[in-house]
Amino acid sequence: MLLIGIAGPALAPRERDWLQHPACAGVVLFARNFVSRMQLTELTQAIREAAPRPQLICVDQEGGRVQRFRDGFTALPALHGFEALYRQDPDSALALAREHAWLMASELRASGIDLSFAPVLDLARGNRAIGDRAFAADPQVVAAFAQVYVAGMHEAGMAATLKHFPGHGSVLEDTHYDVAVDPRPLDVLRAEDLLPFAAGIAAGADAVMMAHVIYPQVAPQPAGCAPRWIEDILRGELGFRGVVLSDDLGMAAAGATGDLAARIDAHLQAGCDAVLVCQPGQVDAALQAVDRRPLNTMALVGLLGRGALGWDGLLADARHAQSQTRLQAVQWQPSAEGARSGAIFSGDVA
Repeated sequence: MLLIGIAGPALAPRERDWLQHPACAGVVLFARNFVSRMQLTELTQAIREAAPRPQLICVDQEGGRVQRFRDGFTALPALHGFEALYRQDPDSALALAREHAWLMASELRASGIDLSFAPVLDLARGNRAIGDRAFAADPQVVAAFAQVYVAGMHEAGMAATLKHFPGHGSVLEDTHYDVAVDPRPLDVLRAEDLLPFAAGIAAGADAVMMAHVIYPQVAPQPAGCAPRWIEDILRGELGFRGVVLSDDLGMAAAGATGDLAARIDAHLQAGCDAVLVCQPGQVDAALQAVDRRPLNTMALVGLLGRGALGWDGLLADARHAQSQTRLQAVQWQPSAEGARSGAIFSGDVA
């Protein structure tokens, strides 16, 4: 029901109490929770030991500017650099994206992390929050990357989360700070923004994270609390059978639904399986808000990591060094626009 945030690199006594609550299904980690690989492994173990049921431990480890864990982890390039490679050699670009996914997911699993909220399938059309986190502006190109990225994560034993449904890239506003409204009709969204999500679902994606964007020609509410988007389109039209997650309910755009309790209620009523409350100062209120709701934390069990893998085992896998070499053989270069990026070959990445 709830994926919560904690304050620092070690569990505080109050946070241990939160993990005892029957509605707490897991923890979302950030840079504030990371000091080193060893500390991270200890923290994930402490989270699991403190809870009476399995906890889903999550992070945003996309690469580029959104990579929460850095020291001791591969510096992953932002996704948008793949577009320039794709224009030169589509097969090599797709193969490299698959290695990016495998490497990202493998390093997280080696540290006790179950899930990275990836890949980003928003279109690269100038959104302030998305920018170079998106693969490309062309829906068909993003759809091709969606399939290989899901496959790469699955090869590492990690579930894949498509975000931010039904597409955050075609509005300017950053929903962390502003309400965002996309006025386009559903037929345009189907022909553009929904295409990568359909491809990711067809590839077997395990979860979808909803956007806080309002699409008034489809539903009056933000997508994450709109049954039209979740039940009718995502589950009905696209046939998705996995886990539906909200984006962080502490973001400004989520406030269009009301206070925190109202946001939680609206998202769960609309069909979200779990909601994210990433600001530690909001967790007590969130737990109180779900006290009287029926619980279904088992919905998230399928996202738990598939088998143990420590760093010794990962470093002994020749694919780890090979993937690092292939990614480092391509130099991502930022463009003048800032939100986009280019790339040049400096080695064989096939």
